[in-house]
Amino acid sequence: MRYFVAFSYFGAAYHGWQIQPNAITVQEELEKAFSTLLREKISLMGAGRTDAGVHAKQMYAHFNVATIANEEDLVRRLNSFLPDDIAVQNIINVPEDAHARFNATERTYEYWVTQHKNPFTIPTTYYVKQELNIGKMNQAAALLLGRQDFECFSKSKTDVKTFYCNVKKAVWEQKEDKFVFTITADRFLRNMVRAIVGTLLDVGTGKITVDHMHTVISSKSRAEAGTSVPAKALYLTQVLYPENIIKKTNG
Repeated sequence: MRYFVAFSYFGAAYHGWQIQPNAITVQEELEKAFSTLLREKISLMGAGRTDAGVHAKQMYAHFNVATIANEEDLVRRLNSFLPDDIAVQNIINVPEDAHARFNATERTYEYWVTQHKNPFTIPTTYYVKQELNIGKMNQAAALLLGRQDFECFSKSKTDVKTFYCNVKKAVWEQKEDKFVFTITADRFLRNMVRAIVGTLLDVGTGKITVDHMHTVISSKSRAEAGTSVPAKALYLTQVLYPENIIKKTNG
């Protein structure tokens, strides 16, 4: 039978989601926990990759196993077994052809920026000293909407068939003492969100103009975009699927 597992993690200690040689990853920790508790080799296919240091408030992966007698009990046992920075929220029986990566219809990320130096938020936010013009940053962010070629924001030498993504939301909002950038798309390229944020911060500090965003996107050149901001302030916050796989909830 096929199951989806819903989980979250604080990514500071991990070299991203996907298993890699000589580096600790979230996938490795989860597969070890599942395999130990289910007493058979379990392989997980994640909804996507996250880079080293990136966090996930909501992430999914699928796996196959003969049967699970009690999903709630397995969730409890997994959380007792896993390290404190990884938590399982739910295990869901899904159609046998459901795929955590290919069936995801959209993904949402947040990036947290602060203008106030605070030792207690340094590990989870990006501190920007220069004054930011959020109005101009939102004007530039609006130019990202729609289906476009985003090669300019992609990590070089990445193995993808297309650089086209459909961005459905891109907006900056002030939340308490943070500026939060929220972006939703059907798919993301490697390093895409961090490169976009770096470019929008260049707009906010006056390094480039709002109109220059057109030039950056049309160039298809990573060299034209801004620097990649630190991973520590990036959060995968939501992954959505068709109703026949996972029903949408207000949570």
